[in-house]
Amino acid sequence: MHSDAVIKQPTSYEHIPPEMVGNSRRVLMSEVAGRSAIMLALQAVDPHIDRNSEKTKKVLSKLKELEHGGYEFEGAEASLEVLISKQLGKFRPHFELGKFNVVIHEPTEDKISCVASVKIRVDGEDEMTAAEGEGPVNALDIAIRRALGVFYPEIKKMSLSDYKVRVLGSKDGTASKVRVLITSTNGKKSWRTVGVSADIIEASWLALADSVEYFLSAVR
Repeated sequence: MHSDAVIKQPTSYEHIPPEMVGNSRRVLMSEVAGRSAIMLALQAVDPHIDRNSEKTKKVLSKLKELEHGGYEFEGAEASLEVLISKQLGKFRPHFELGKFNVVIHEPTEDKISCVASVKIRVDGEDEMTAAEGEGPVNALDIAIRRALGVFYPEIKKMSLSDYKVRVLGSKDGTASKVRVLITSTNGKKSWRTVGVSADIIEASWLALADSVEYFLSAVR
C-alpha cells in the first residue's frame, strides 16, 4: 500500500524529493509489492507494456514461482531486470555456457585452494579457460571474466564487491537450498544479482551470469 501511494503521489510519504539530497527513489520488488511497483520494473524494460496484458501476467506468474522456490528480488534488481527481459522476449544473451568445473585442493598454504575451468560460446565461437582462486567462487569469477575478456574487453571494468549466502530452511541439512546474493561494481555503479540452488556453486554461477549479462547489456 505504501509503495503504491508513493508511486502515485510521492508527497504522501516523502517530505522532500530524494534527488534534492543526491539520492533516488528505489521501490523494492517482490510478489507482494503490488502491481504498481512491479509495473515500474516492467516499464523500465518495455515502456509501452499494459498493466493488464498477458505479458504482465506472465511476468507476475514467473516472479511468484521463483520466489516460492527461494528467490528474493528485493535486493537483486539486476536479476529482476534480466528476468523481465527474458519473459518479455527482449533478452539477447551475450554468451552461452558450455560447461564449468571447479576443483578444490585442501589443505593449502598459499590461500589458492581452487581451480575453475569454464567453456563459453559467443557468436558460435568457443573459448575455454581456467583460473585459480581463493575459494570456488573466486576462481569461477576470475575464469568467467577471463574467458569473456576475449570477446568483451570491457569486462575488466567490473568486479565482485560483495558475496552473501543464506541457507533456505535447515530440515534438509547440507542438501538445503541456498540463496546467493552478489554485488558487482564498475567503480561508478553497483548492482545486485541472485541465484538459488541446492548446489552453492551453481547458485553462485547463476548470480554471476546475471551480473555479467546485466553489465554487458548496459555498456553495449
